[in-house]
Amino acid sequence: MTILRKLGWFFRLYWKRYAIAFVALLMISCLAMVAPWITGQLVDAIANDTLIYERLVQEVGLLLSIGIVIYGLRVLWRRQLYGASFKLAALMRGKIYDHLTLMAPDFFQRHHTGDLMARATNDVTAVEMTAGEAILALFDGVMTGVAVLVMMVVMVSWKLTLLALLPWPIMGYFMWRFGHQMHDTFSEAQRQFSLLNDKTQESITGIRLIKAFGQQPQMERAYHDVTRDVSAANLAVAKVEAKYDPVIYLTVSTSFFLAVAGGAWLIYQDELTIGELTSFTMYLTFLIWPMFAYGWTLNLIERGSAAHKRIDELLQTTPTISDHGTRDSVESTHIDVSIKRFAYDEHSDVLHHIHFKIPPGSTFGIVGHTGSGKSTLIQLLLRMHEGSEAALCLGQHDIREYKLETLRRQFGLVPQDPFLFSVTIAENIALGCPEASLDDVRAAARLACIDDEILNFPEQYETLVGERGITLSGGQKQRIAIARALLIDPPVLILDDALSAVDLNTERQILARIKAARHGRSNIIVCHRLSAVLQADEIIVLRHGTIEERGRHTQLLQLNGWYAQMFRYQQIEAAVQHGE
Repeated sequence: MTILRKLGWFFRLYWKRYAIAFVALLMISCLAMVAPWITGQLVDAIANDTLIYERLVQEVGLLLSIGIVIYGLRVLWRRQLYGASFKLAALMRGKIYDHLTLMAPDFFQRHHTGDLMARATNDVTAVEMTAGEAILALFDGVMTGVAVLVMMVVMVSWKLTLLALLPWPIMGYFMWRFGHQMHDTFSEAQRQFSLLNDKTQESITGIRLIKAFGQQPQMERAYHDVTRDVSAANLAVAKVEAKYDPVIYLTVSTSFFLAVAGGAWLIYQDELTIGELTSFTMYLTFLIWPMFAYGWTLNLIERGSAAHKRIDELLQTTPTISDHGTRDSVESTHIDVSIKRFAYDEHSDVLHHIHFKIPPGSTFGIVGHTGSGKSTLIQLLLRMHEGSEAALCLGQHDIREYKLETLRRQFGLVPQDPFLFSVTIAENIALGCPEASLDDVRAAARLACIDDEILNFPEQYETLVGERGITLSGGQKQRIAIARALLIDPPVLILDDALSAVDLNTERQILARIKAARHGRSNIIVCHRLSAVLQADEIIVLRHGTIEERGRHTQLLQLNGWYAQMFRYQQIEAAVQHGE
């Protein structure tokens, strides 16, 4: 029952709904007790030959009226109770989503997408059922059980009641054991479901690569292995569930046997009438539901408890980036970076001795070999990561003094592998500016040299791009992402190797248009292809996490270092490709 205490905040929030449902269930339980009693009275009247037509009509009319009232009350409690549980699911999914948006990139490197999806879907549904069906079964089972026992003891026979209830403690013991088994097996089933989600998501996302490498048979085998594990885990849950009903039916059958045998003896002893025994057996039938409710409640609570534990583990994860800044405006986009050292762990520095400044309105280039720390540097600037020995200032203030939303609103990031949503091209470009007109969207697309290609699509800007932009080429996705960033016209535009999938001529056009359109605004260009930074006001060369060279393009060529060597190599490579 620990989960019910953990959900206390929700029950207090929607106490009116639960109170209305509780009262409706209580009234139903009380009204339902009338029918067996009236039936018993009618049986005795028939046995004694005292039943008259008027009384029969009156009793039947009363039963019909009670049935109509119970119907209305059932509609009422369902609307209140299930409505509340649906609200809980919406609140929990909202909490999970809000919490995930606070997490830094390292969190998503540790957690698989499928697992996070499982917690936000299946686990939330299990908790939702605890707040809905489990509460129903608990309330209704207890109230019906108490009402039945009161009628059996007070209105029929306490002796017969005790006799009929002898098997119940044994059933309670088995239900308790099954509940613990259900918690463990359901937790494992949810874990396996998370793995299945991971495998499904990876298979769909990487279907092109799988086909290109001819890995369909291997992936099918791997997928079948995962589905087999999921089936085995679900079968284990089903095996535990299968134990509930036989125990309940055995208990009910034994209770009926004892009731009929004991009732016959009491009738023989003139301590009970046939009508009272009839009422008693009907009341005993009503006890079947509390028995099932008891087992069902334990089942749902153990499922919900296991699911809530997984959700709670997620929500208790502390964001590595805290949003405690208070400044909500930026007076200058002057950037000052001073990093003594930064590491993802204590053993190896990713960046060390990095110092540079970016004046407002300038173009700044960051180049270097793969793994030199270029993207990490950008993530530090955006506070995706932070380190105790890294000081980054925007304007006159440390970036940690700004609210995260304020800080990140100053930047427009275009990553090398841009993410496109499964909506239209126009909606993807207007992501950061939903109120933008089609003319504004097209203007941004022209700056990114993608407008003409979009107009060649049958649906033009209304073309659906598919999941992650699967219907588009790499260069098209990059240019749409560039257009998306240009539309919001950020004070600082960051192109993180965002031109790697376009040809040299298109790259030159895009950079020329950006330079003309963004006069007075800053640009940071991170790249492998050095042609992208030829016009930069300053370029830094990162080697093994530190600045090895810095200067303008012509100055770096004169140094005859890594930059000059790489530039000559790329010039030769471009000439060879052009010759082909």
